[in-house]
Amino acid sequence: MKLEASFVESAASAADFPRDGWSEVALVGRSNVGKSSLINALVRQRLARTSAAPGKTRLVNIYRIARGAAAPFYLVDLPGYGYARGGHRAAEGFGALARAYFGRVGQVGQVGRVGQVGRVEAHPPDLPALPALPALPDSPGPPAHRIAAILLVDARHPGLDSDRTAWQWLQAAVEGAVGLVATKIDKLARGERISAMRKLESVYENSVLPVSAVTGEGLDELWNLIDSLANNPLRYRRPAATVPPSHPRKKAPPLRK
Repeated sequence: MKLEASFVESAASAADFPRDGWSEVALVGRSNVGKSSLINALVRQRLARTSAAPGKTRLVNIYRIARGAAAPFYLVDLPGYGYARGGHRAAEGFGALARAYFGRVGQVGQVGRVGQVGRVEAHPPDLPALPALPALPDSPGPPAHRIAAILLVDARHPGLDSDRTAWQWLQAAVEGAVGLVATKIDKLARGERISAMRKLESVYENSVLPVSAVTGEGLDELWNLIDSLANNPLRYRRPAATVPPSHPRKKAPPLRK
């Protein structure tokens, strides 16, 4: 399948975000979850800059993706949460960018093309709560932004509080148009992998896609997820977890006669 990927810009404020109405899929995760490496693996080129120092990226990096006959869309790399080089002030800057990114769609009355989202109380570290969004306009306005999100979590650290809170925040911010991906699955041995995936799906009560930017595992499935979110986020439904809970309920012993 033909794939074209190009860097658009690094946005420092809401004024730099896309305004043409194309769909957007935002990648969200902790600073060391491997977003840049995963982007490079997906597009098969060194498009995103990687760094060994977590928290170095302070801008919203925007990429234009055209894949096959589908409409082009933006893949958006948001700054990571949980680690901010530059201390509290830098963390506040990260939060302001995230708030501006997800909150701006409410200005045209839509979030994930639906809108009508109230104030989001739960939010991950460095991400302030979204403001209350206005009702949908009665008259035609600017092109509606279709924004979906994918939360990336490190397969080696399932169930971190910051990741769990980010998951809740994102589900409200984009009204469920969100997927869940576990990165760095190649770092785990077989037994560790089974245990981690079981815990992840139990904690999030959602299916989790394991991927590796090193081996390429799960990249085709990740493209399918991205295409679903980019082309029709409203019809995307998060599948239920396929791994049973780690502690299934025990059957009661039979009664003795």
